[in-house]
Amino acid sequence: QVQLVESGGGLVQPGGSLRLSCAASGNFFSAFRMGWYRQAPGKQRELVAAATIGGDTYYVDSVKGRFTISRDNAKNTVYLEMSSLKPEDTAVYYCYADLALEAGASFDDYWGQGTQVTVSS
Repeated sequence: QVQLVESGGGLVQPGGSLRLSCAASGNFFSAFRMGWYRQAPGKQRELVAAATIGGDTYYVDSVKGRFTISRDNAKNTVYLEMSSLKPEDTAVYYCYADLALEAGASFDDYWGQGTQVTVSS
C-alpha cells in the first residue's frame, strides 16, 4: 500500500522559513510528478509547486522566488523550502504524487494527510 507521509509544518512569523518534506513509501514502480497543493479556509485547493522525475518544476506565481521544490528520487521524497513567508501562505499543505504501481500501468494521484502551515505574528 502506497503512503505519502508529510512533515515540517508549523507556526512561523511573517518573513520566516519552513521546510516541508514528503516521503512516498510502499510498492510502486515510478513517481513521475511529486508536489504540493495547499488549501486555505474558504478557498479552493491550489497547486503550489511540482517537480517531475526529470527535474522540470512548476510554481504558482504567488510563491515564485520564495519557495523552492526539490526531489530526492532515490528516497522518493519531495521537499518544499518556503522562505519570506506571508500570512497569506497560511493553509493546509498537501503532498501529492503521480505514481505508477507497475511498469506500463497508468499514473494515478496519491495524497498525503496534510500539514498545517500558519504564518502569524
